[in-house]
Amino acid sequence: MRNSLILGAACVALAVPATAQDYAGAARAYFESDVAPQLAHEAILAAIRSQNAAHAGVSPAQIDALDTAWRAEVAAATRPTIDPVLNNAASDQLRALVEASGGRVAEVFVMDQAGLNAGASHVTSDYWQGDEPKHQETYGAGAGAIHVSEVEFDESTQSYVVQVSMTIVDPADGSAIGAVTASIDADSLVN
Repeated sequence: MRNSLILGAACVALAVPATAQDYAGAARAYFESDVAPQLAHEAILAAIRSQNAAHAGVSPAQIDALDTAWRAEVAAATRPTIDPVLNNAASDQLRALVEASGGRVAEVFVMDQAGLNAGASHVTSDYWQGDEPKHQETYGAGAGAIHVSEVEFDESTQSYVVQVSMTIVDPADGSAIGAVTASIDADSLVN
């Protein structure tokens, strides 16, 4: 009996990531196997393509104004900047992805080429992600790029997460059209 308890404890210990790299590796593996395959959904691609067309030539000042409006609306009753993003078919698909994850994905959002949210499972704290590694090191790096964050406390989801981000590629021509970020619940990586 004692040997089986020791063996059981050792197996549990082996399943728990010991370092930040272990969390990053576990989060990336989960993202690549369970999240990324769902991102080629036409509703997600259409939302990014549409927003890229709408934001073609958007200036830094316009991006700043949009981001300021989004931030002001996060706690507001009326949300003319946020609601079109949260109430589109892409966001419906992203919410379904979160629901199907059984709690492993805390939130997921997609961004256009400028780094502005094109769809989101939940309200994010800001609209513009273009100034952050989640966009700069994915969309900015081209097709195939993936960025994995450190474990951090996420204000939007009020949980500890590892954010995995990836360039979204248009299957029609292989060009980078945007990016995605999925917040993977850190506790789910150790269970």
